[in-house]
Amino acid sequence: MLGTLPAQEAMEQCDALLIVGSTFPYIEYYPKPGQARGVQIDRDGQRIGLRYPVEAGLVGDAGETLRLINERLSRKEDRSFLQQAQVGMARWREMMAASETKSGGSLKPQYVTRAFGTRLPADAVLATDSGQNTEMAARHVDLADGQAFGVSGALASMACGLTYAVAAGIAFPGRSVFAIVGDGGFAMQLGEFSTAVRYGIPLKLLVLKNNMLNQIAWEQIMFLGNPQFGCELQPIDFAKAAEAMGRRGFSINHPDQVDEVLFAEPGPVVIEALVDAYEPMMPPKLPPDYAENFRKALPETPGHERIEANLAEEPLKTMVAAGQQ
Repeated sequence: MLGTLPAQEAMEQCDALLIVGSTFPYIEYYPKPGQARGVQIDRDGQRIGLRYPVEAGLVGDAGETLRLINERLSRKEDRSFLQQAQVGMARWREMMAASETKSGGSLKPQYVTRAFGTRLPADAVLATDSGQNTEMAARHVDLADGQAFGVSGALASMACGLTYAVAAGIAFPGRSVFAIVGDGGFAMQLGEFSTAVRYGIPLKLLVLKNNMLNQIAWEQIMFLGNPQFGCELQPIDFAKAAEAMGRRGFSINHPDQVDEVLFAEPGPVVIEALVDAYEPMMPPKLPPDYAENFRKALPETPGHERIEANLAEEPLKTMVAAGQQ
């Protein structure tokens, strides 16, 4: 749902599936039942077979279980499946790079997320919230060895990004801490920024602000075939809120402001990015029922003209076309 086209294609074509500590809820993205033999590792036995039928369920610590399994594996000489995914990933990164370019006067979430990610130092700890910001971080931030990442493993656990970042700052003093959150999640835990101020945590918090519960809006459209309804948020000036808690806040709404604001101030600091609320939140490849729901709901969705204009932009057209092949 939030990931890459090569990952989705690998799930469609694989003949074996290893699930490690995951309860990923979108079962339509798993291999078709009977296509792939399943093995699942989880410390909670109740989760074994919850999303996909498995032949072997291993209850235990994921790291230790994987080490024991690895001792029994032999390297396959045929690397074609892996190589196919790697070629697809190179193409996917090209498409993501195209979507990250400046576009007119509106600030695209892809652009500011990429700019934020390229500035992460070697020791960075990055946390994200649940929502559109999860998609943005997953697709547009490339983590390197030595950097750490945290996100909620359960569906719709909004407001975890800031609290995870605060916890990381306390657990790992001296490391640089970053978070990418949405305005919906940040509004729920706004007061926790004062905790970062109190303990002097070097946190850089990027808030992707579109005044919407954006993932919910797109789930209404694609999952249910309903026009977006009731997802609008009361706007909050997060930059001023940060100042009210004793630190600096910045607000940007144009691509040309990004370079001068990102990391201009030592943390803790809030960077509020007012991004295009009509940027489509699309899976790499739309399942047929999603596509039908999308076609049905879009004409009745508020702002559909601007959504359609964004869909017509070349980078997104290329991505959608690739997903339909």
